[in-house]
Amino acid sequence: MRGREFGDGLRAAVAATGMTSRKVAELVGWQEAKLSDLINGKGGANELELALLLGACRTPPAERDHLLSLFTGTGVRGWWQEHGACAPISPRTLVEHERLAEKLVSWQTMLLHGMLQTSDYTRAVIAGCVNAPADEREERVAARAVRQEALSGGMKSVFFVPEAVLLNQVGGPAVMRGQLEHLAALAARPSVVIRVVPLDAGAHAGMAGSFDLMTFDRYEDVVFLEAENSSLIIEAPAAVKAYARVVEGLEPVALDAEQSKELIKKLLT
Repeated sequence: MRGREFGDGLRAAVAATGMTSRKVAELVGWQEAKLSDLINGKGGANELELALLLGACRTPPAERDHLLSLFTGTGVRGWWQEHGACAPISPRTLVEHERLAEKLVSWQTMLLHGMLQTSDYTRAVIAGCVNAPADEREERVAARAVRQEALSGGMKSVFFVPEAVLLNQVGGPAVMRGQLEHLAALAARPSVVIRVVPLDAGAHAGMAGSFDLMTFDRYEDVVFLEAENSSLIIEAPAAVKAYARVVEGLEPVALDAEQSKELIKKLLT
């Protein structure tokens, strides 16, 4: 997945010059085949050569740094990213994975998944984050809303939700009521399944922490983990299978889809 993102980004950088790939290659003293190999994940260049190529393409600094970071890790299974004080407004790599995913299975221990949140709920969550700059809050709310478009595509999704998260009055009673109404509407979609893990479930497989498991049509499965100022994408098959077993462990303790809908309706009365 990372190699594909790098290739797509480099292809776009070359196209942005308005020149043919042959002309761009000649500009840095390469054969066109070398540029083609690099775009298609076959290697053939080092980091310095890539930096020179991006300079010749006049790639904007932020995109240049992103492509260089992708390039240095294309051969590594798994990818840890540090974000500074807090996560970026729109985490590019995560968004790309969500866009391509055929299925998403999520377990979040402390709050609703971003794809399930109303704008008011998101706003309250971000306001509670001590590291998110106040002047970025509305931009972050808008970016999260854009990510929710994946639910309207062909992606199937299963969200395991702790009952305690539904009881937590994030943003106050009015905001939480609107959020529960939104959950009820989402749960009515055939492609979205919400399964509540009840308070009396006791010890269960998901207690170690939150994660997203994403499967793809043409790529290997990955797991995404997010912390305050870093994220990790896990690609190693054995590690991904460990999270798949966590999902299997959550299934018997969670309410089924219809029971979960009934619980949400009950909380709205």
